[in-house]
This record gives sequence, structure tokens and C-alpha cells, in this order.
Amino acid sequence: MKNNRMKKSALLGIIALLFVSVLAGCTSTSEKDTVQENTQRPIMIQGPMPIEAEKFAEKLENVKEEQSGDFVFYIGTLDNYPVIVAKTGKGMENTAAATAVAIEKYNPIAIINQGTSGGHDPDLNVFDIVLGKRTTNLGALKTGDKGEGEGIDPTTWKPMDLMASEGSAGEDPNAEKARFYEGDKELLAAANAVKDKYTEGKIVEGTIGSADVWNNEVDRIKWFHTKYGTSVEEMEGAAAAQIAKAYDVPFLGIRVLSNNKTNGGQYNPDTATACQEYVYEVVKKYISTMPSE
Repeated sequence: MKNNRMKKSALLGIIALLFVSVLAGCTSTSEKDTVQENTQRPIMIQGPMPIEAEKFAEKLENVKEEQSGDFVFYIGTLDNYPVIVAKTGKGMENTAAATAVAIEKYNPIAIINQGTSGGHDPDLNVFDIVLGKRTTNLGALKTGDKGEGEGIDPTTWKPMDLMASEGSAGEDPNAEKARFYEGDKELLAAANAVKDKYTEGKIVEGTIGSADVWNNEVDRIKWFHTKYGTSVEEMEGAAAAQIAKAYDVPFLGIRVLSNNKTNGGQYNPDTATACQEYVYEVVKKYISTMPSE
């Protein structure tokens, strides 16, 4: 009887050990799956207004919506890869805040800021798209030194690099230059690789200018085009580029011309949808180039 009890106890011990091993194996697999899932950092697509974001969001699968402050994030997948569309709101402040929130909250692997823009280059037409080889802030300016009654002369204003000095940028001569944020090379390569899929206009690399200013003065637009080499202007890209740079997140601006005062190109809201269709192809291409896990 004693031997039977010992055998039974040993058998129960072996069963218990096997059960613990199975549980450990399940836990390890679960933890491995979780880690693997977390390594897929999402691609972030930004659009300021509903017409510049929601068409792209409709293309995602398994979408859920989250909101932080005024910023709306459509979280889903594209080709089984996580993609988030952010409706940032208009303007530099909204975009900077939305970008920082998104980076802290979602840890994106790349950010594409896209939408409509006004043309600065007379060789570009409505529906043409500019890939932001460079993006710059057109609103960071230092005016001329004039006393009361001496008038205003915007053509003498100097660009000001707000990131160049720990002190007063206005007093530092090293800050009297424009800062350009370079578009990520891999994102640019993906964008160029699918240019032939866009049939609404041509696609060029250029400089995107941003500021909380809507320029309607053609001579002023030409001044920016000459001084900064701008292809288009909008109100968001440079703010997103600056925050992306601070967090070392790859960034690219993609902007479609919705109008161009330098050659009489009239505003067309359908350009927003056309741009999102193209950016969709860019994102698919970018996903296809990522190493499989």
C-alpha cells in the first residue's frame, strides 16, 4: 500500500510538472506574440481638414477612432500593417501639438503630412503634387529696423531659424537664415516609385513652405518662391517636420496644388481626394519595402 501511495504521489507530481510546463509554454508564446505585435510601429498619415483625412481613413480596415483634445485618430490596418490617419486641424500650432501627441501615444515608424496647398511655382498646375524634398517655416521672420513713420517693407524681412540659438534668435546673426527639414529618403523613394499610378497631374520634388498666413499677393508669393525656392505653401507641414525631427521620426510632406495664383489656377476641392489616393499608393509601397518579421 505504501508503494502504491508513493507511486500515486510521484505520478501526480509529474502531472503537475507537465501542467506547469504547458502553462509556461503558453505564457511564453503569448508574451512572444505581444512583443512581436508591439514591434510593428504604425505609419502615421496626417491631414488637416476632414476632406484631407477622412477619404484615406475610409480605406483602412479594422478601424477604430480615438480622440485626444481636438485631434482625431483613425486607427486601422492597410495590407495587414498598422496605419493611423490623424485629423490634426489647421495651422502650425494644431499640427505641432497633434504630432507630439501622436508620437508619444502611438510611436509611429514614419509620418506623412499630406493635403492641399497653394502654388508658388508658375510651372505647376492644379492637381500637380509636390513631394517635400525640403520643408520650411515661412512665418519665422525678422522685420527691418524702422522707426515710427518709416513705413513697412516686407521685402526686406529676413528668415529666422528658431532652432539655431538657445538665446534670442532675433539678436543672433547665426539665426538669420531659413531652416529646411529634409524629407526622409526612404519615404521619398517609395513616393517616386509609384508616380506612374497618379494620372491627375505631374509629381515633382520640391520645397514646401508653411506658415499661419494665407498669401494672396502674387508679388509676395513670387518673393517666397525666389528667396526660399518654394514650390507650394500650406499651413502645417513645417510644424510636423520640426516635431518629427525632435523625436527622430522619418517624415515626408506630400502636397497637391488646389490652386495657383501665379498662373491663374482656380481652386478645386477635388484635389484633396486625388492626393489621398496617391498617398495610399505611397503607403502601400512603403509597407512592401519593410523587412518581414
